[in-house]
Amino acid sequence: MQGEADGGLAQMRQALAAWRATGGAVAESWLLGVFVDACGHAGQIEAGLHILDEALTLVDKAGERYWEAELHRLKGELLCQHTAGQEAQAETCFQQALTVARGQGARRFELRAAVSLARLWQRQGQRAAARQLLAEVYGWFTEGFDTADLQDAKALLDELA
Repeated sequence: MQGEADGGLAQMRQALAAWRATGGAVAESWLLGVFVDACGHAGQIEAGLHILDEALTLVDKAGERYWEAELHRLKGELLCQHTAGQEAQAETCFQQALTVARGQGARRFELRAAVSLARLWQRQGQRAAARQLLAEVYGWFTEGFDTADLQDAKALLDELA
């Protein structure tokens, strides 16, 4: 994030390997999700998608579901950055993220998924549907409006108005 993407990703790979060497298993899907997000910011989409497959497999095998919605959302984001023609697959990922987040009552992850899906719909010219979805999720919040996620959602709602 500070302009040292290759070095940062290398350090993250080393940290993940060290974590695994200790036998650490708790929160591994979260660690992989952070790594995937960094890959996306660094433009290493293929690497991020590969790690996401690993993380989602881990979610299924270990039953570690806390980060599941965010992993689906991240996959959708990477697919949007990948190549043209991935929008349908990305939308499926965002919808899956919404479904998982709602099932868990994970409002923060629901908001993030709604923002991602609303942005996709905005690019596709579906502004009314994007606004309706995002307004519904945003309206649930009663505090925390100074957080980055809620500020991002509000800015997008203003764009869609």
